[in-house]
Amino acid sequence: MARFGRKVNRSALSVGAKIGIAIAAVAVLAGIVAAVILLRPSDSETPGTGGDTQVGEDTVIHFVAGGDVNVTDKVVAAGGSELDYSDVFLDVMPVLSGGDLTTLNFEGNLYEQPYGSKHNSAPVELVQALRGAGVDILQTANSKSITNGILGLSSTLDGIRSAGMQSVGTYATEEQFQRYQGFLIREVNGIRIAITAFTKGMDGRGLPGGSEHCVNLLYEDYNSAYQKVDEDGIQSVLKAIDKQQPDITIALLHWGSEFNDQVSKTQQEIIEIMADGGVDAIVGTHPHYVQKIGFDADTGMLIAYSLGDFFGDGDKAGTNYSVILDLEITKDGATGKASVSDYSYVPIYRYESEIGEVKLLRIREALTAYENRSIDAVTAEDYEAMKNALARIEDRVNG
Repeated sequence: MARFGRKVNRSALSVGAKIGIAIAAVAVLAGIVAAVILLRPSDSETPGTGGDTQVGEDTVIHFVAGGDVNVTDKVVAAGGSELDYSDVFLDVMPVLSGGDLTTLNFEGNLYEQPYGSKHNSAPVELVQALRGAGVDILQTANSKSITNGILGLSSTLDGIRSAGMQSVGTYATEEQFQRYQGFLIREVNGIRIAITAFTKGMDGRGLPGGSEHCVNLLYEDYNSAYQKVDEDGIQSVLKAIDKQQPDITIALLHWGSEFNDQVSKTQQEIIEIMADGGVDAIVGTHPHYVQKIGFDADTGMLIAYSLGDFFGDGDKAGTNYSVILDLEITKDGATGKASVSDYSYVPIYRYESEIGEVKLLRIREALTAYENRSIDAVTAEDYEAMKNALARIEDRVNG
């Protein structure tokens, strides 16, 4: 203290001096408070409108979806005697595993032998390989949901769970449906995604008494004409979703007509119900062909009418190629609102080597490998077929 003047004897201060010190202290405190107020944004100022307010960064995630996995004799045989399907999906694994959430439509049952086309029954090794390739969720509301009855459905759901995946669109019991209410919610990086799935029908089969809610259905006449949309049934699921207040809602729809590019009047009706009910994206399967993708950037609504066959026999022209869809979902850091902000797709091709090995290949990468004379390049015939497939995909996606 000696450097700054003599030490003050506080007990000797006069009353006036004490009052002066108090006034000075109040003045200093008032100055500090004023400075704090100036640095704090006003209550009326919203984030991102000016000043030095820092706005949270946008969050971006990717929802990836592929088409139908058709359980047939050829599909089952692709695993060989050891039922090892890992090589089948090896080339598309980067795409599947690259999604924050990845889904396919599993059109078959995990039931008992004989495996293959007769009962559309697959070994659990098939879904285990899908899980290993990066798939998180399997849509089970489709034509084959109850091929082997409710027992087959229950066995399928158990097998999917045992493989470490979730199913959506079907439920083994009424109690299970009431618990899940026809959908599931997954949260990724703070974005809550609601996923539901519906099918137009089940190859003409009807649900037995007491199991009316075991499969989410698009039509009241689901086992006959597919002309009367089940508006009440669809809305009941969408209302249940709305109560959970998700950021994004995606509907996986098994709809349309096989080997047919037309969009029906009832499909348009379903789209309106879905949009009014808060659905942000519709991802379609069932026709076996790639169909158009429509995206409204203003509203964020995306409709992919059909992704084609992800993994099937590929015997019919147009069914040996498909697309894996990547939905970019962005949550605005300032408003907290999430939407589908963009999309892309990867064209894939069902390739069978000269010795019978089946693989799903990314078309663009396979074409490049052939042109660079890679040691594992496809044949010249398949190269030309893939070039044609890529051109057809572009045409179909663009409508």
